[in-house]
Amino acid sequence: MAALRSLLFMLILIVATPPYTLLVILCRPLPHKMRRHSVVPWVNFVIWLVKHVLGIPYRLLGAENIPAHSAIVLAKHQSAWETFMLQEVFRDTVFVWKKEIKYIPFFGWALASIPMIETDRSATKAALKSLVDQGRDRLANGYTVVIFPEGTRSKPGFKNRYKVGGAHLAVETGALVVPVALNSGEFWGRNALFKKCGTVTVSVGPGIDPAGLSAGEVLARAESWIEAEMARISPQLYGATP
Repeated sequence: MAALRSLLFMLILIVATPPYTLLVILCRPLPHKMRRHSVVPWVNFVIWLVKHVLGIPYRLLGAENIPAHSAIVLAKHQSAWETFMLQEVFRDTVFVWKKEIKYIPFFGWALASIPMIETDRSATKAALKSLVDQGRDRLANGYTVVIFPEGTRSKPGFKNRYKVGGAHLAVETGALVVPVALNSGEFWGRNALFKKCGTVTVSVGPGIDPAGLSAGEVLARAESWIEAEMARISPQLYGATP
C-alpha cells in the first residue's frame, strides 16, 4: 500500500508541476513578495498530497516558541519532507539553497524565479558576505529564513558537521535563532522512491538571542538543543536523554 501511495504521489507531481512552474517563471517581472506568494498554492497542494496521499502528517511540539516576527530557523535536515512542511509551520519562509539547484528543469527554474537565498555552501568570506547580504534583505522584508546547518541530509541516528553560516547571519543581523528538531527521515528516506506512512514529530525550541554571543556560541547552543531533542523524540536511534 505504501508503494502505491508513493507511486501515485510521484505521478501527480510529474503531471502537475511542469505547467505550474511555467506560470511561476512568468511572474519574474513582479515584485519579490508577489513572486514568493505565486508558489504558495503549489506548496499547499504538495503539503496536502504528503499528508493524505503519502500518509505522512506531523505533530507539532513547541508551537509557543514560533515567533510572530521574522527570524532564522536552524533545522535538522533528513529528507525533502521538511522543505515543504516547514512552510506550513512557519509563515513567509525562504530557504538557503545551493545555487546548482536552479539548473534542475522546472523545479529549479521556479526556485530561481522566487528567489530564495542562493549560496555555494563554502565557508569563504565572499560566501558568508553573500549570505548575510541576501539574508539581511529577506529578514528586513519580513521573511523567516530557514537554514539547514548540516548542509545536507543526515541519516536518522546520525548527524553531519554543523556549519556556522546561519549563526553568522544571526550575529550580523541580530535576528532570533529558532532551533528545530524533526524525524522525517524515518518515513521519507534520502533518495528513497518508496515512503512509509507515519507521523513526523516537529519540535520547535526556544529562541536564541544572538546579542553578545559569537557565531560559534550561537551555533553550539542550537546544535546542543537540536541533538538533545532528537534523542528525546527518537530515542531508539539517538539514545534516550532525560
